[in-house]
Amino acid sequence: MFLETLLVIFIAFVLGLIAGSITGLAPGIHINLIAALLLASLSTFNTVPPLALVIFIVVMSLTHTLLDFIPTIFLGVPEEESFLALLPGHQLLKEGRGYEALVLMIIGALIGLVILIFAAPLYILGLPVFYPLLKEALPFVLIALSIYLVARDDSPLKALFVFALSGLLGLLTFNLPVKEPLMPLLTGLFGCSALLLASPSSAPKQKQVISPLAQLVPSKREIVPASCAALIAAPLCSFLPGIGSGHAATLGSEIIPQNNRSFLMLIGAINVLVMSLSFVTVYAIGRARSGSAAAVQNILQTISITDIMTILLFITLTLLITTPLALFIAARAAKLFNKVNYVMFSRVVLVILAVLTLVFSNFLGFIILAAGTFIGIFCIQNGTRRIHLMAALILPTIVFYLVH
Repeated sequence: MFLETLLVIFIAFVLGLIAGSITGLAPGIHINLIAALLLASLSTFNTVPPLALVIFIVVMSLTHTLLDFIPTIFLGVPEEESFLALLPGHQLLKEGRGYEALVLMIIGALIGLVILIFAAPLYILGLPVFYPLLKEALPFVLIALSIYLVARDDSPLKALFVFALSGLLGLLTFNLPVKEPLMPLLTGLFGCSALLLASPSSAPKQKQVISPLAQLVPSKREIVPASCAALIAAPLCSFLPGIGSGHAATLGSEIIPQNNRSFLMLIGAINVLVMSLSFVTVYAIGRARSGSAAAVQNILQTISITDIMTILLFITLTLLITTPLALFIAARAAKLFNKVNYVMFSRVVLVILAVLTLVFSNFLGFIILAAGTFIGIFCIQNGTRRIHLMAALILPTIVFYLVH
């Protein structure tokens, strides 16, 4: 019986790696969709041990989190967890350093794992005490952050205009019957806008270089700011609804300034921390922050400390196994990128994104995609910092916390 259970858990682990690889590398397929399908068909798996299903979801979620960096950098197809990586990532891509950008994000993910090991016990003990206080203060922190971001722009009026347009689009998106609203919203603002402006002059000036890993290892001056910012900002996004990795990266980078390299590590670390701590949150305060955590809560009903320790163990194993896989795929993606016409490639990706939006969202989602694309183009062509497009998530979050 023990060997049979062990075999089922091993199969769940392998299937989680496969499913997470597919959802991470394929644009438009989100882990929440797979988790929802699994929950809807739970009766079919009534002979499978609940722990095996939980391991499948956890492994899939972390594999997805790591491999999702690849389409974000090379295809310009963002998700809620990684869309801010487009900003410095695309800059490095244009310099022939797309592989370096991915290596930095993967290193950041491993930094996030180290932080997780030390932070999880503190999180379990402290979250029940501090949760009510942080929930009350959050909208005012986001308001202050928004004012600060706009004020420090070279052209505050243009920045305010972009912030207002993006925020309005975000409010409309989340209050209209749009399926999978984040996909068209973020893809339009951050992905399609840059792809539509692609031209021979904007193409990468150099071929993608695959440097030895030893040459890409960040310095202590880059690792320390990214680690500290992740440690400060990520916990907020692990238990508060409406707060995502983008909020955490924005907060962290403004509290502790980052350069392009450290910012990419910050995003990698935050993504791992936010996803991992969302499972811990279910145990600490009984609230599911992510679709994956909600699925785990639904399957186990009551989560014990043993369950959490098992989840943290499989998170560690998953990241250690998927790191070399991600590096391998990133190197192959960089080589393939050298063989394509950048402008033609951008146009093909645009068409694919439009089709995916119609498939996974609906026609209303397509309109959101188009509106977001035009706002993103206005932002880029006016030289406004694209961080102001974050208002599409920040403003709805502020309204949510002020109203509820």
